[in-house]
Amino acid sequence: METRQIILAARPTGIPTLDNFKIENTSLPDLMNDQVLVEILYYSVDPYMRGRMNANQASFEIGKPIEGGVVAKVIESKSSEIKVGDLISGRLPWRVRTLAPAKGLKIINDKAAPASYYLGVLGMPGLTAYFGLMDIGKPQEGQTVVVSAAAGAVGVVVGQIARIQGCRVIGIAGSDEKVNLLKTEYGFDEAINYKTSDDLMKALAQICPNGVDVYYDNVGGEISDAVISHINHKARIIVCGQISTYNSSEISTGPRLQPLILLHNALMQGFSVNEYQNRFDEGLQQLTKWIREGKVKFPETKIKGFDQLPSAFIGLFKGENMGKMIVEA
Repeated sequence: METRQIILAARPTGIPTLDNFKIENTSLPDLMNDQVLVEILYYSVDPYMRGRMNANQASFEIGKPIEGGVVAKVIESKSSEIKVGDLISGRLPWRVRTLAPAKGLKIINDKAAPASYYLGVLGMPGLTAYFGLMDIGKPQEGQTVVVSAAAGAVGVVVGQIARIQGCRVIGIAGSDEKVNLLKTEYGFDEAINYKTSDDLMKALAQICPNGVDVYYDNVGGEISDAVISHINHKARIIVCGQISTYNSSEISTGPRLQPLILLHNALMQGFSVNEYQNRFDEGLQQLTKWIREGKVKFPETKIKGFDQLPSAFIGLFKGENMGKMIVEA
């Protein structure tokens, strides 16, 4: 069977360009036992993929298809557990149609929530927000929580969960439109446009007069330097992502944070949501409950067309998404 796929044509230097990708035709082998043939409906593009484009142990291979989260419909099956017509989520190659082992796929219920949500608030981003904030951040009523990349797929969920916990929530985003949406649609108490702020340190001091108790760090760099300079005694800093550095060829030295961590008896911890796989059902149940209750809303930026996957991915690093960036087939 013929299909189309998108491969990594060359490793990027700095922000990826369209030249780093190539769309080509390929043939699929015959369906084997315990496999399914799927047609992909939605593709996830995520910042972490940029790191896998570099030469390292977990890197995508040159000339091989890029792989990411998808929602797909089963069109043929040789599995006793997954049937034709089922909707599934999983990590699969960027192809129009592809074969997959049934074992690595999860059947999803698009009656409980829109199918695309399983790439966002009910997928990796939502679970990342939930476990990072609740397990490491341990938000308490009345505390101040600051979220960077607050309009992104993870950040917008973090802020809403923090509000549910009774916290004062401050978001940092990259446009006035996003700042306005965070405050009017997603329950943030205040938000800062870091691109137009003349002095982020001063802006944070004004907007967080009682300091910062929890910082959910999605960006690193100078934004995080500014936030961490305002932390309180026993603050918790969740290091989720460092999107400001993903396209850098050199590692910035920046301020030395250890004295501040020591001075305030603060916790700074990085994590991967994969470490919580045995608790995913817990997170999904709670997130689904909050969605049904109207306590968590989830924005999506949908781009139409398989060929648009590279452009959508590049758009992440230009701030073109509000919430989850998804490509719809």
